[in-house]
Amino acid sequence: MNVQVTREGNEATLHITAPAADVNKGFKQAVAKIANEVKIPGFRKGKAPRQIIEMHYGKDSVKQEAFELIANKAYSEAVEQEKLVPVSDPKMDKYTFEENKDLDMNLKVTLRPEPELGEYKGLHVDKKEIKVTDEEVDKAVNELRNRHAKMVAAPADAIIEKGDFAVIDFAGTVDGEPFSGGEGKGYPLEVGSGSFIPGFEDQLIGLKKGDATDVDVTFPETYFVKELAGKEAVFKVNIQEVKHKELPELTDEYVAANTDVKTVAELKAEYRKQMEAAAAEDTKNMYEKDLVDTAVKNAKFEIPGVMIEDKISQMIEEMKLSLESRKMSLESYLQYTGMDMAKLREAQKARAEEAVRTDLVLDAIAKKENIQVDMKDVDAEIKAIADQHGASVQDVKSIIKGNNTMGLLLANILRRKAAHVVIDSAK
Repeated sequence: MNVQVTREGNEATLHITAPAADVNKGFKQAVAKIANEVKIPGFRKGKAPRQIIEMHYGKDSVKQEAFELIANKAYSEAVEQEKLVPVSDPKMDKYTFEENKDLDMNLKVTLRPEPELGEYKGLHVDKKEIKVTDEEVDKAVNELRNRHAKMVAAPADAIIEKGDFAVIDFAGTVDGEPFSGGEGKGYPLEVGSGSFIPGFEDQLIGLKKGDATDVDVTFPETYFVKELAGKEAVFKVNIQEVKHKELPELTDEYVAANTDVKTVAELKAEYRKQMEAAAAEDTKNMYEKDLVDTAVKNAKFEIPGVMIEDKISQMIEEMKLSLESRKMSLESYLQYTGMDMAKLREAQKARAEEAVRTDLVLDAIAKKENIQVDMKDVDAEIKAIADQHGASVQDVKSIIKGNNTMGLLLANILRRKAAHVVIDSAK
């Protein structure tokens, strides 16, 4: 077999020729394959002669089967021989295929790009320290108090402010007609929570118990009910009652009764400790990401569109599995967000491109640095996954084997090692 490769960027044309002897062998294999798969009256499986098979299934069917066998084999051998890494299925450009003649075919395929690495060692980026403020600690303490808050009726003349609960009756219409889900009685709405249509809650501020008003709103263009998206609506609203949120007093006794510490001072110190640990981890992660991002930006290459599309498909599949684990479906998610599949794919495009670009650069660094993955690395990774999910190591191994994802696991370990070449050498 002879192979000639013509490249233009990430696109390649493979001109493959194979001798007539290989073509004839392909025809014999095709006949044997069909004979073993079909049942012909008067013959045992695999025993029908070629002329009988061609009589029943046609010469063109035998020829097509022979072509697929020999073309697939020739393509696989050509890719291996030329050390090519395709990222798309091959497309047939033109071919000549006849029994007793040499095979001649042109295939077009998209190849995985080889980044031209720039500087990736000795990089410098500013480390953005995340500070924990007294206000953030107080906010965390107040979140605890909010969990134990009581709703108390406000005085009759109290006006609604942000943070209050308005107990309302409402009835909505679009073009004068009521719509499904547009009516409620005695609904407790936290004003300022953003749980209703944009603009609805703001129009309740300043009202008091017993007031009635018309609330004019426009449904968002992305509203999950397509029939209402972008439509103007009028809601007739009656204020049944106004309630204030009453927080428990922050005392040592309250803290001792509801936490693992005994005083307000200890609670704030514990919250600060936890928040500073989280901030330090976030600082470290951002710093390391900025270093890797810099190495990626320093590299030069073009990403084939097919790689981005494949990554988007992978991300959506992961999203689907995540939703299903929470008893939701991708279809209901799309309906709720007002998106269709095309909009969802477009929304994932930037992240997908960034992920593909980063993976390609880290793979190139691993290759240049001759980074290897050994069984010690694999065992440590599997144990980390098992610990994270509360599973046994054997369970994780079985899942990896069942899903055929060992290659992905090895790639992730290799890329993490490559990332540490960048991180550990930084100035």
